[in-house]
Amino acid sequence: MRTEIVAGKRAVMEAVRAGGADEVLVARGTRGSPAMRDVVAAARAAHVPIREVERDELDALDGDHRGVAARLVRPIPTLGERDLASFEWPADAIVVVLDGVEDPQNLGAAARSVEAAGAAMLITRTHRSAPPTAAAVRASAGALLHLPHARVANLSRALDRLRDAGFTTVGLDEAAERSIFDEPCPDGRVALVVGSEGTGISRLVREHCDLLVSVPMHGKVGSLNASASLAVVLYAYVLASRGRSAG
Repeated sequence: MRTEIVAGKRAVMEAVRAGGADEVLVARGTRGSPAMRDVVAAARAAHVPIREVERDELDALDGDHRGVAARLVRPIPTLGERDLASFEWPADAIVVVLDGVEDPQNLGAAARSVEAAGAAMLITRTHRSAPPTAAAVRASAGALLHLPHARVANLSRALDRLRDAGFTTVGLDEAAERSIFDEPCPDGRVALVVGSEGTGISRLVREHCDLLVSVPMHGKVGSLNASASLAVVLYAYVLASRGRSAG
């Protein structure tokens, strides 16, 4: 099985907690330092061995390791399109669909917001889309190791499957006639579709959305990047709406 490396304190801790770490590597002389205290405690609690190595060895694994890395022996888990039909969705499930986000840093940043918002799943394309690499895991602060992630060949077909499962599909489009302040978030299961920073949602995917909304921009900057827009809509639109109805 191919071994992957994740580096950085947060990503290593989440790899350990997710049960995917085979070994934790720490820079020699730092094992007992306050900075490594949480990592060491998490590894011990999960019975994951800790090995001290020279910084040169860590440098060869990751250039920005911050003194700690972990070897993953379990591949970063992903689901397929067929799993969308059999997945046990909560009645108020939130799914986020990324259309053409190719940068692993953006994928990681988006996944961090998706997991923090309590979404049920992240869906991305298999082609022209960032895979869940170690770099993406690090950018997600380990969220990709906990979040169900489906990679599909055809996003339009995936949206149809979600609609069959009772989802309303909402596309984030800066050219939409109505903003998140004008259009109430649908009740029940919601699939939020976010496109790439350059081209946005593709035409076919846009046509498979039940409604389109934009993020109102009041400053001089014309737009937000994909992960920032996603975080805004998740919290100010989806979760805020559900919080009001619950209260």
